[in-house]
Amino acid sequence: MKIKKEQRLGVFVDVQNMYYSARNLYNSKVNFGQILKEAVNDRSLVRAMAYVIKADIKEEKNFFEALSKIGYEIKSKDLQTFAGGAKKGDWDVGIAMDAIELAPKLDTIVLVSGDGDFVPLVQHLRRALGCRIEVMAFGKSGSKNLKEEADEFIDMDKAKRRFLISR
Repeated sequence: MKIKKEQRLGVFVDVQNMYYSARNLYNSKVNFGQILKEAVNDRSLVRAMAYVIKADIKEEKNFFEALSKIGYEIKSKDLQTFAGGAKKGDWDVGIAMDAIELAPKLDTIVLVSGDGDFVPLVQHLRRALGCRIEVMAFGKSGSKNLKEEADEFIDMDKAKRRFLISR
C-alpha cells in the first residue's frame, strides 16, 4: 500500500521487547529515535507511546527523558518481584488497551514489538476497527504469526545499522 501523508498514525513501542531483542541478537542498544522516524515516514503522527518498566537503576531516568525528548509519551510501571524471587514486567494489556482506545482516531497503527501475544490485538484492530497495522521488529526474534498477521512487517534486521547503537 502506498503511504499517504494524511494518514493519522499511532506508534506503540514495547521498549522491553526491543531492548532484549537488540541486546540478545546484536549486543547493542536500540535507536528509538530512528524507529520513530521510520514508523512515521512523513505521515501525520497523532501519538507515539513508549511503554517502559522501572527497575530502579540509575541510568533509566536519563533514558526515559531521552525518549520523551525524541517525541515519545512515556508510560511506565514498576518491575514486579514475587515471593520466590521471580521478576515480571510487561505492558501487553496496557498496549492493547491504549491501541484499542485510540484506534478510532487513527488510520494506521505501528506496533513496535515482535511479541506474538499481540496477534489477537492486531486482528481486532484491523477487522473490528478498520486500522491498517504495521509491525516493526527484529525479524530474527519476531513472532512468525505476528509478522503474517500485520498488513506490513518492517524487518529491522534488514537495516540493523540504522536501528542499533553499539554498546
